[in-house]
Amino acid sequence: MSRWIVLSAALLLAGCGFHLAGKRPLPPALSSVYIDSVTPYQVSEPPLETALRAGLRRRGADVASDMEKARTVVRLSELKDRREVLSVGPDGKAIEYLLVSSVRYEVISGGRALLPPDTLSASRDYSFQPQQVLAKEAEEQRLREYIQGELAELIMLRLEAKLARAGDPAASADVVPPAP
Repeated sequence: MSRWIVLSAALLLAGCGFHLAGKRPLPPALSSVYIDSVTPYQVSEPPLETALRAGLRRRGADVASDMEKARTVVRLSELKDRREVLSVGPDGKAIEYLLVSSVRYEVISGGRALLPPDTLSASRDYSFQPQQVLAKEAEEQRLREYIQGELAELIMLRLEAKLARAGDPAASADVVPPAP
């Protein structure tokens, strides 16, 4: 009896289009993608680019190393991180911060913008204790990586939503030329 319940639940989930997070198949327009990241003054790849590259590969896309070989280009620019004081203690020192990351992005395929230039932001707050400076610096770095991973996922979700509507004539009507 319990086998039938498990089997029927599995068939129901498969029939409704359920996919585990990060395992959704990509539309054909994303079969080959180049990530064009404008990150001046940085020595290493930002966590956002790393997370976006990993997310695309996990979903089956070929992440090209050359823009000419890619079918679609994801352009990332103006990646900004900032830290704001949320609250202060009785001594006037910060005890809670808000970390905010934002990025400007655009997705281009065949010389046309699939997603016109837009800016996304994500944030997380954390408490700060002056007695644990090294631990809190490491926590802040992990939170920044998490936030940028969240931004990468938001870009993927917006792109998938846009391409899912591609069969709808109204969705293709708002495709605009890419920004210069």
